[in-house]
Amino acid sequence: MSLPAVESRHRPVAGKARPAGPCYRAGMAETQREPVPRVDTSELDTALAFLSFARHCVLKKTDGLSDEQLRRVLVDSGTSLLGLVQHLAEAERYWFGYHLIGNAEDEAQERGMTVPTDHTTADVIGDYRSATQDSDRAILSVGDPDARIATPVDGYRHTLRWVMAHMTSETARHAGHADILREQIDGTTGR
Repeated sequence: MSLPAVESRHRPVAGKARPAGPCYRAGMAETQREPVPRVDTSELDTALAFLSFARHCVLKKTDGLSDEQLRRVLVDSGTSLLGLVQHLAEAERYWFGYHLIGNAEDEAQERGMTVPTDHTTADVIGDYRSATQDSDRAILSVGDPDARIATPVDGYRHTLRWVMAHMTSETARHAGHADILREQIDGTTGR
């Protein structure tokens, strides 16, 4: 299978011309594209805006799909869109509830990517929304990016800044997984 022809453009690089690679936007229609946050008022506001954006991108991938489609496993790891959402709810509680503010850890609630059949789509998505709201309250209650977490990670008390960066990268990584799964299910693309 050959790629569609893309107009070649040359850009000067250190005195040399180099061909530009295929344009990302020219190769696929993005049906769910939204702009990244423009918030730049403070460190905490900016970090929370990008975390919220990544969360929104994950949830957007579930829009309009049936329960069967959301539970459909399309990769050998056993990952499904609904499993990603469930996993991220657990991660929110673990990092912001347990580590940041010191809530008790509830290992009985850890299910990973396997969604029990008795948990409805609405239950899993509602639980994720609830977890993110709880996380946002925890973040705002701590408020200072330099504040140290309540429960150490490997003996070290990281900052709120570190936990937010960690969860933003974790959520964005899984949003990318969700992008691929959604495209496999019905062709929907975009962040």
